[in-house]
Amino acid sequence: MNIFEKLTHFVQRVFKTSLEIFLEALKLSPNAQGYVNGSITELLMKKKLEKEYGFEVKRIREKWGGKKHPRHRGDFYFRKAGFPYWYVVESKGVKSNSEKWHRLYNFEKLKNFLLTHAEKIPWIENRRELERQITEWIYVNLPKFRDEYLPNLYEYEEVQKYKSKHETEKARAVAVLRDYTRDQINDMIEERLNYMMSRVKVLETHFVSGRSGSSERTQATPRKEEFNVIAIDIALRYHEHKFLFANPQNLESSGDDPNHLQQNYIMGFVFTDEHGKIKLSITDDWYEDLNDVYDTLDPEDSVKEKDMQIDNRYIVATKDNE
Repeated sequence: MNIFEKLTHFVQRVFKTSLEIFLEALKLSPNAQGYVNGSITELLMKKKLEKEYGFEVKRIREKWGGKKHPRHRGDFYFRKAGFPYWYVVESKGVKSNSEKWHRLYNFEKLKNFLLTHAEKIPWIENRRELERQITEWIYVNLPKFRDEYLPNLYEYEEVQKYKSKHETEKARAVAVLRDYTRDQINDMIEERLNYMMSRVKVLETHFVSGRSGSSERTQATPRKEEFNVIAIDIALRYHEHKFLFANPQNLESSGDDPNHLQQNYIMGFVFTDEHGKIKLSITDDWYEDLNDVYDTLDPEDSVKEKDMQIDNRYIVATKDNE
């Protein structure tokens, strides 16, 4: 069978429906798309570890027999051929709504965000005034922010709740937006976001974890010792699946607990020029080559083989005559 026939057969066997209905249902369910994206990220990570780096890889069981070991909370165990040390890698994607969350659809927010993270921007010249460089870059690459997109936008809920007795810039902007429906405001924000992201996209992590009694967490982010390597798939902000790697011990700790990771790290940016050429800019904490992170690992932090719980499930390929 070719790949289309295999997919059709799989959908009919597992979901008891046609490929058309399956596709329509998938399009209508962002949650389902998120699960599929997560599975794709894990599978590509496993293949990359095995084929590109030559590591031996074993999937970590999700549901353990008994209390889950606090240092085995990633996706895979991996070790280098000829070495006894097993390490844990966790794979995640980037934050899906980073630009909207930071309101980068407004000029001042965009300018100040780039100014705050100027050290992550490759075209910044330290000998020149930073704010002027960033303003010039926006005006050249995103000229609508000089005029058409200069007035600030606010989300529908904020517009409805906002009250002010003073004639401020925000009050004037809100007064205009009160004539628009929720859908119209959302469309205006999406239009600006798409325009802005045609030139710059934000690479931001989103580490959120539960606080079960077995996790030993004091806050809703992972502890640094839960895994040895973090692999971030930046496909949501890049033209292909690409992983960036870091040693969690080398990332800045949470301000509330030094044993925890922060929820969000700005890893860098993806810039696109007027010719469509993409420039990836990341901080020194993140690496494109996993070996650069592997070299920072301490054998003392490896997991004991006797503690490992391996997921031995496997997929049996469907025969053509089934």
